[in-house]
Parts: sequence; structure tokens; C-alpha cells
Amino acid sequence: MYRRPGSGWNALTNNQKIGVVIVALLLIYGVLTSGGSGFLGRLGNPAWILAAAAIIFVALPVHEMAHAAMAVALGDDTPRHQGRYTLNPLAHIDPMGALLILFTGFGWAKPVMWNPRNIRVDRRLGSILVAIAGPLSNLVLAALALFVAARLPLLAEALPYPVRAFLLPGGFVNGLLFFFVQINVILFVFNLIPVPPLDGSHVLFALLPGDLTRLQWQLSRYGLLIIFAVVFLAPSIVLVPVQAVLEGLANLVV
Repeated sequence: MYRRPGSGWNALTNNQKIGVVIVALLLIYGVLTSGGSGFLGRLGNPAWILAAAAIIFVALPVHEMAHAAMAVALGDDTPRHQGRYTLNPLAHIDPMGALLILFTGFGWAKPVMWNPRNIRVDRRLGSILVAIAGPLSNLVLAALALFVAARLPLLAEALPYPVRAFLLPGGFVNGLLFFFVQINVILFVFNLIPVPPLDGSHVLFALLPGDLTRLQWQLSRYGLLIIFAVVFLAPSIVLVPVQAVLEGLANLVV
């Protein structure tokens, strides 16, 4: 079949090509190790499936809406014009990022575009505020879900046993909320990694002196490869702060 130049594989950016290859490798790895301990084993857990769906259709849209709302609040209407000032998941979902959420517990949505020239505050401060709004929304969602999970036993006491079993520790709803909290905290920490295109990179480059636009652009070309190298070759960089945040939320909310 004839394909126009720039279509199919050739139309993808470097990051998208890297992402496709990594997703394929993850699937192969998951199939080879799915005899119980592989991450694909989670796909047989309904609580994980529903939690991942809640992340894809609720948490990720909230994350991107938080970016958009902050930009609009600072004076830039670009997210409105591009249809991103909404909680409609169809405006935000990135298929590859959604698949990674389902398989691994971390991923992404389509980034919100905004114009720092339009904001009413210092551009560097604006970049920081817009960048951190998304990850902070994940932290808030995790805290809310943890708050609900901690009070499920009180609710369960007033319900008949067949329903109560779903709400008690070890029950279905408790497991779903645990996964929802865990993934949101992973997204909070993951997005703060200071590598383009993640939100942490915008904070870092806003804090560094001078104009580093060229360096940021060069890093963004292979940012996804760097991110996956960090996650899979040095997972403690993500897992240690995730555990610390989970413990901090538990002490604060429970």
C-alpha cells in the first residue's frame, strides 16, 4: 500500500518512537514473566483495572485541567482556545500514556499548551505555578481517596455483611482505593522528575539563571528515553520518595 511521506512511523516524534518501542518491550517482558510475578498479572485484578480506569478518566484529566486552570487564572486563555480547559477525558487522554498507566502504574496525558507571554506575573514564577499545579492535583486526589479509605470501616458497620465485606480492610473497595492512592502518588513523584517533558523540568529551568531554552529543547528530544532509563535502571529514585509521600499522607489523613 502506498504511504505518503511523513505518515505512519515516520510521522512520529523521537519521543513517540521511543515510547512505542518501550511499550512493546514492556508487553514482551510482561508476557514472559506473567506466570504470577509479572506486572501483567495485575491485569487479572478487577480492583487494579478499575483504579487504572479511574486514573485515566478522572485523575489525568484533573491533572491537565489543573495546568490549564492555573494558566487561565494567570491571564493566558490558550488552554481555553485549544479545548483543554475541561475535565472531559477525551480532550486529555494520550493512548500510549494510558496504556502505561494500565500496565505499570505511571504514564501521562496530552500536555496542556500555554503561552507565558500572556500571563500577568513574572514568567518564571508563572512557569513554576503552572507546572506544579498538575502534580499537586494528584497529591490532593490521593489524600482524598486515603481519607475515604480510612473511614470505610465506620460505614461498613451500618451495612449488611455481603456489602460490608467489600468495604472492610482487604475488601474490594479498599483495594481499589489503595491502588488509586498509590498511582496518584507515583504520578506526583514521577512528574516532578526534572527531565523534559515532565513538569519538574519546567520548575528546574524556571529556577536556573539565564535563557536555557535551547538546552531544554535538546533534552526534550530524548527526554522519554532518559525518563525510562531512570525508572527502570534506578527505580529507587522514584520508589523511595513515593514511599515517603505515602507514609506522610497516611500520618496526615488517617
